[in-house]
Order: sequence, then C-alpha cells, then structure tokens
Amino acid sequence: VQLVQSGGGLVQPGGSLRLSCAASGSIFSIKGMGWYRQAPGKERELVAEITADGSSNYADPVKGRFTVSGDNAKNTVSLQMNSLKPEDTAVYYCYATIMDDHYYTMTYWGNGTLVSVSS
Repeated sequence: VQLVQSGGGLVQPGGSLRLSCAASGSIFSIKGMGWYRQAPGKERELVAEITADGSSNYADPVKGRFTVSGDNAKNTVSLQMNSLKPEDTAVYYCYATIMDDHYYTMTYWGNGTLVSVSS
C-alpha cells in the first residue's frame, strides 16, 4: 500500500491551499483517513480525520477553516485549508487505516508536504 500526497506550498496569510492524498495497492477496505501536521520543534498533531462512514473530526485550531473530505471509490482524502495563518506552517502528513487483501489492518503514512504561510 502506498499513499501519495499532492498540494501544499507557500501562501500568504488569509489564503487557501488544498492537499490531496491517494491510496493505492492491495486495499480491501479503508477504515479512515486524515491529516496530521508537524511544525518545527513541535510534536506531530492531528489536524482532521474522516471515517469510512463520513464522520469527521477536527483539531480545535482548524475548526471552521479546514475541511476534510474523502472519496471511498477513489481511495482519496483531501484537506481544504482556508483562512490560513502563519501558525499553520508545518509539514502535513496524510494517513490511512487500511485493511489489505489478507484482512490485515495497518496505518500507512504519506511522505509529507510542506505548507508555509508567510507574507
């Protein structure tokens, strides 16, 4: 199983970015997908997540600004980030909890993408 991320980059405060992540490989089912981030000198923290039934959960700092969405048919998850702030600067990692063709469940991670919010 592989997770491939796209999106990210440099944006001014108040701007928007969209991150996407696609899972591929021997996938039987996906239990949930989402995003973590890690800012310099800080621990990795949950940003947003979405389960297979469409339930979502957000970290308090991003509520009302970020939206997580998933496409079960395409095995993808996206993160729309609006009203970005300098404190959103971090490397963003997507993850997916996947049951493979052998019914083994494991969490997989993308390689990370840098989001930099600066004027």
